[in-house]
Amino acid sequence: MKAKLKHYAKEIFFFIVIMTIFSNALSLYKSQSLNDAPLTLKSVQLLGNKTYIFSNDKPVLIHFWATWCPTCKLEASNIEFLSKHFEVITIAVDSKSDATVQKYLDENEYTFNVVNDPHNQLSSKFKILGLPTTFIYDKNKNLVFSDVGYSSTFSMYLKMLWAQMH
Repeated sequence: MKAKLKHYAKEIFFFIVIMTIFSNALSLYKSQSLNDAPLTLKSVQLLGNKTYIFSNDKPVLIHFWATWCPTCKLEASNIEFLSKHFEVITIAVDSKSDATVQKYLDENEYTFNVVNDPHNQLSSKFKILGLPTTFIYDKNKNLVFSDVGYSSTFSMYLKMLWAQMH
């Protein structure tokens, strides 16, 4: 019995390692087509008709997601955590009305900043091909990291710390 458990634990470990390598390779491949220009947005219109003005001296994480995206749902708590520690703007892509997006946020008790992009204007500008997609810009608004697909809280947190130092 103990040998079987050890065998299964080993199989699960190798599966996780292979999936991690695969997902990172896929993210790297997909992120090559993204817009890697410096961030030129000075402000955005958030839900509730609030204007958000980007800070000039802080890194920013811009996260594209959708209410209908299963991977985005898995990653949303990571974004919520990061929004408590860093400048984070999320963009709801093709998620219908402001009311629909707000209902999703309320039901899940998310408080991060959201721009609704029902007509894909921002997602087109950033050349988004898959969701979720995350961009991390340094304090000078130069792109330092981009990810397509799921990213862990730990990974994004370390990337934001790195962006703060550069």
